[in-house]
Amino acid sequence: MGADRLRAMFAATRAEGRVAFLPYLTAGLPTPADSVALFETMAEAGADAFEVGIPYSDPLMDGPVIQRGSERALAAGTTLDVALGLTGKIVSSTGLPSLAMTYANPVFRRGVDAFCATLAETGADGIIVPDLPVDEAGPVLKAAERHGLGTVLFVAPTSDDARVRAVAAADPVFIYAVAEMGVTGERGAPSSHVVSLAERIRAVTDAPIVFGVGISTADQARAAAQVGDGIIVGTALVRRVLEASGPSEASAGLRQAVAEIAAALRA
Repeated sequence: MGADRLRAMFAATRAEGRVAFLPYLTAGLPTPADSVALFETMAEAGADAFEVGIPYSDPLMDGPVIQRGSERALAAGTTLDVALGLTGKIVSSTGLPSLAMTYANPVFRRGVDAFCATLAETGADGIIVPDLPVDEAGPVLKAAERHGLGTVLFVAPTSDDARVRAVAAADPVFIYAVAEMGVTGERGAPSSHVVSLAERIRAVTDAPIVFGVGISTADQARAAAQVGDGIIVGTALVRRVLEASGPSEASAGLRQAVAEIAAALRA
């Protein structure tokens, strides 16, 4: 379980000659009662692992669609404890590796060790905190390691070489490579940064590289997959849930979107 399970997943997909697909969806969306079934749908459609979004009222990295997803989940009663409980149900129900994506405020307010302990108890495998720079990540890295969790750190096109080396030296379970600058959201064309960013990361580490931010279509995912080890898609999936008339339509939309991207990554 934990970091070891994530490493094993990347080893397995590499052995198969493909990249891993890690869909993002907000826990508690559209309601806590309906949330786990949507992750089950994505597992059936070809997901390899999940980034489970913990809804938060001030999601600095997220664009308007995922912000609306957080607002809707919070309004439906998805507290931090509810979201962590849903994470455990997602892991148990799908059997797939899962990472919780949250922000620094909830982690430090709960207490870093207490947060990581609770997350590990759910069966989750890792933690992603996008507003926590590597310079300040020490307490989370240590607590996550104590509880067997993998930690994810970020590298962006604007990261200088010293920052890339610092991220690599921290030994993240994978590096989240930001394909497009700005907040999360759908873009009209494949990123022009992925090749150069991957080259800079590969020069200092063999840690898995997972591209996210601005990847929303099968073509964009396929382009990034040429130089990465994994792909995260979030906004395009959250949008389908928000626009659906109910859980059944949301499930159908997710199934189609995830299956299309998963097929592109296996081609």
